[in-house]
Amino acid sequence: MSKTENRIELPPIITLEEYSGDIVNYLEAVYTIFRRDFVDSKPKYRNKRLGLKKYPLISDKEYTFYHMTHKGNIETERTPDLRRCERIAYPKPLIENSTSTSLKVWKNKRGTKVRILIFHEEESYLVVLEDRGSYILPWTAYIVEYKNKKQRLLKEYEAYINAETAHG
Repeated sequence: MSKTENRIELPPIITLEEYSGDIVNYLEAVYTIFRRDFVDSKPKYRNKRLGLKKYPLISDKEYTFYHMTHKGNIETERTPDLRRCERIAYPKPLIENSTSTSLKVWKNKRGTKVRILIFHEEESYLVVLEDRGSYILPWTAYIVEYKNKKQRLLKEYEAYINAETAHG
């Protein structure tokens, strides 16, 4: 992981084509990267340890993996999202380099939960963390596909920065 001009160099994507279209082997390879980045290593967000939402296990894999690689509004019916899977190596370097000026980082509230959003605008890629006080929980990560969603995120970021600046 290197920074050039304070830009984060992201790892290459991993594609289904590299596995001859074999989705089972592909998902195992994607899981191997997730496991390396979040289970076997101990990443931190700004010196605060990252936990992991392990349960409920989905196909013997941590729940966080499921959220970072699948999509859908109904939990029990989420399906693999190839764009999320391709970028499974992105969350860790973005989390660990969250102070980079090439990222937009802010907090918001969803109900009673405080979320930390890390947005790589150039890649249109968002990592969502949940602040649990003594630790940070990686929640999900995905490509922001729609222009109006990206505009909402940027507007929320600007409002957060303006509020932070006003409170000095």
